[in-house]
Amino acid sequence: MMHLESMFHCKLASSLVFSNPLLATAPNSEAAPMVLAGVLLSLVFIYLASKLGGELSKLVDLPPVLGELVAGVIVGVSALHLLVFPEAGAVASDSVVMTILQKFAGLSPENIGGVFASSSEVISVLAELGVIILLFEIGLESDLRELQKVGSRAAIVAVVGVVAPFVAGTAGLILIFGMPTIPAVFAGAALTATSIGITSKVLSELGQLKSTEGQIIVGAAVIDDVLGIIVLAVVASLAKTGEVDVTNLIYLIISATAFLLGSIFLGKFFNQSFVAIAEKLQTRGKLVIPALIFALLMAFLANAIHLEAILGAFAAGLVLDETDKRKELDQQIIPIADVLVPIFFVSVGARVDLSVLNPSSVDNRQGLVIAAFLIVVAIIGKVITGWAVFGQEKINRLAIGIGMIPRGEVGLVFAGIGAASGVLDKPLQAAIIIMVILTTFVAPPLLRFAFQGEAIEEPDLAATNNQ
Repeated sequence: MMHLESMFHCKLASSLVFSNPLLATAPNSEAAPMVLAGVLLSLVFIYLASKLGGELSKLVDLPPVLGELVAGVIVGVSALHLLVFPEAGAVASDSVVMTILQKFAGLSPENIGGVFASSSEVISVLAELGVIILLFEIGLESDLRELQKVGSRAAIVAVVGVVAPFVAGTAGLILIFGMPTIPAVFAGAALTATSIGITSKVLSELGQLKSTEGQIIVGAAVIDDVLGIIVLAVVASLAKTGEVDVTNLIYLIISATAFLLGSIFLGKFFNQSFVAIAEKLQTRGKLVIPALIFALLMAFLANAIHLEAILGAFAAGLVLDETDKRKELDQQIIPIADVLVPIFFVSVGARVDLSVLNPSSVDNRQGLVIAAFLIVVAIIGKVITGWAVFGQEKINRLAIGIGMIPRGEVGLVFAGIGAASGVLDKPLQAAIIIMVILTTFVAPPLLRFAFQGEAIEEPDLAATNNQ
C-alpha cells in the first residue's frame, strides 16, 4: 500500500520541492550536491544494514528479510538515527547523516532542513520503487494458471482476513474499552491490512512461493490489498465528514476489479507482441528494459486510477510470466531487485519507533493494554483464515493463516493517516504501532516453523541469489 503512504505525505513532498528554492538553484549551489551526498550516505547505511542483517539472520536459520527489518530498526529512529524520515516526526537535528554532512561536508545550518527533507524524500521514492520491483518479481515467479486455480479460495481467505479482525477489533474497542465509534472503526480497519511485500519475500526465500499454500497466500494478499484500499477510503471519509462517500466506494470496487481482470485478459494478447519486440532489439537490455517499461506503465496506470502501484506491477509480472522468455527475464530482474528491494525493507524497519513500548510513559501504559488486545485480534483474525480454505486435498492451513499476519508498512500507513486526521489519540496510535511491530516481526519465523519439514516445490532464483 505504498500509494496510501504517498497520499499521506504528498503535500509535504510537494511543499519541499516547489516552495523550497534549494532544489531550483543552480548546479554549483550548495543544495544539489548536499542532497545527493545525503542520499548516497543514506544508501551506504541501508546496504550495510541490509547485508549484515540478512547474513546474521541466515546464520541463525531465519528468513533474511527478518534480518533486514531488524537492521532497519537498529539504524532507524529507534536506535542509531542513521535513517530517519520527516513524515515520521523526525527533524534534521535527529539525523546522523545531516550531522556528518555539517561536520565533514560543510552543510550550513540554514540549509540543513531543506537538504534533510529532500534527501529523505528521495530515499522514500527509492523504497517505493523497491516494493514495485519486488511485486513485479513476485508476479514473474507466480504461475497465473495456478493462481486461477486457487482464486476462489484466495478470495475467501482475503474476505475472512478483512472481516474477522475488523469486526472483532472494532466491537472489542467499543465494548471493552468504551472507545468512541470512529476511532474504534479506524483501529479496526488497521487490523485488516496484510503486507504482501513481506509475506511474499519470505515465501520466496523458503521456496514455497509456487506451492498451493504460497499461491493462496499471495492471491489472498493481493485481494486483501484491494479490500484494504476500499476500507481505508471508507474510514478516511468517515473521519473527515462523519459519513461514507458511497460514490467513491463504488468507483474503487469497480476500478480495482476491472483493472486486475482486464490486465490479465489483455495480457494474453500482449505476450506475443512483447516477445516479438524483444527479439528485434539488438542493444543491451533488449529483454529487461521493455519488461520494466511495461511494469512501470502498469504501476502508473494503477496509481493513476487511485489503486496501488504495486498491484499494477504484480499484474505485469503475471502477464509476462506467460511468455517464453520468463526464465531469462527472471534472471535479469534479480540484480535490479537486489539493488532496490533492500531499501524498502530497511526503510520499513527504520520507521518503527520502539519508544512506544516504554511503559514508563503514561500514554504508553494505556496504549500497551490496548495493544495487547489488538495483537491478539490481529493474530487470531488472520490465522483463522487458513481454516476458511475449502477443498479435500491436504493443505497446510496454519501456514496460510500465518502468511496473512504481517501488517508491515501497510499498518503504519493506517496509523499515520489516522493520526494526521486527528482521529487517533496517542495511546491508540501507540497501540496500533505496537501491533504492527509485533505482527511484522513474528510472521517470518512463524511461517518458517509452519512449513518445517515440507518439501520445497522448486529452488527459487531470487532466494538462491540472496543466499
